[in-house]
Amino acid sequence: MRALLVVNPAATTTSARVRDVIGTALSSDLKLEVATTEYRGHARDLARKAAEGGEVELVVALGGDGTVNEVVNGLLHHGPDPEGLPHLAVVPGGSTNVFARALGLPNDAVEATGALLDALRAGSSRTVGLGLVSGTPGTEDEGVPPRWFTFCAGLGFDAGVVGRVEQQRELGKRSTHALYLRQVARQFMADPHRRHGTIDLARPDGEPVDGLTTAIICNTSPWTYLGNKPVYASPEASFDTALDVLGITRMSTLAGARYAAQLLRSTPERGPRGKYAVTLHDLTDFTLQSQVPLPFQVDGDHLGLRTNATFTGVRRALRVIV
Repeated sequence: MRALLVVNPAATTTSARVRDVIGTALSSDLKLEVATTEYRGHARDLARKAAEGGEVELVVALGGDGTVNEVVNGLLHHGPDPEGLPHLAVVPGGSTNVFARALGLPNDAVEATGALLDALRAGSSRTVGLGLVSGTPGTEDEGVPPRWFTFCAGLGFDAGVVGRVEQQRELGKRSTHALYLRQVARQFMADPHRRHGTIDLARPDGEPVDGLTTAIICNTSPWTYLGNKPVYASPEASFDTALDVLGITRMSTLAGARYAAQLLRSTPERGPRGKYAVTLHDLTDFTLQSQVPLPFQVDGDHLGLRTNATFTGVRRALRVIV
């Protein structure tokens, strides 16, 4: 099988030596070409070229969730085709690796490489559903390019935290769970809209939901991890269904503390609930519109401020080796 290994040299949990070992191991079973990313968006460009060339059968992403997201967007540049496009494989190298872990892969890069080789030898794969977000027609955001996401997107409070974490990492801080929790607290104190939500959700086949302070869109479960602890914002979300939404309409100090505690105690059977929590399951199409620009994130990548976003849940979008 002809394969392309896309390597992010800045992956936080792998060294150059480990990446060489992984490349050597994959070369034993694959006709492997290795490409190292050199700029933001390079993984997307490499995957798009592989998909358009028609010769590569498998693209392996070695990096964190950002690298995986870029590879997926490159593969799906012309739209989903699970059987015609190169298949995707993931070797986790980031700090959280939500997509890889949601697929059931080990969080250690070397162990995950062994699991990948076992899957290739067994011919084991599955199709996964993905989310697609684009600018809403007729709004100031309609020209925003569409973006695929593998596990989550967010508008409002959640995305504000992601933006703060990115700012700290650009200043040289390590991505730790303590850093993340500090930014949650700072976002909570600084967010002017947490008591009175500005986000409205509209869907073609259901009642609208108004006044959300934050909207978390999940393509799978768990939503994220704190160390080895999975956190479930939408426990019913799955790669086999469309998109789930957790919305919060009010985050006073008491309500915010309650929902934070519920997230920390969440399980595959039970996520946040209560007077101000809105949960929606298996949505194929919906739009979020905010009265004011709010932070927006996709797969943990902060994309600036948005007022409008249209979401589509696409079942059977991509075939993954697992």
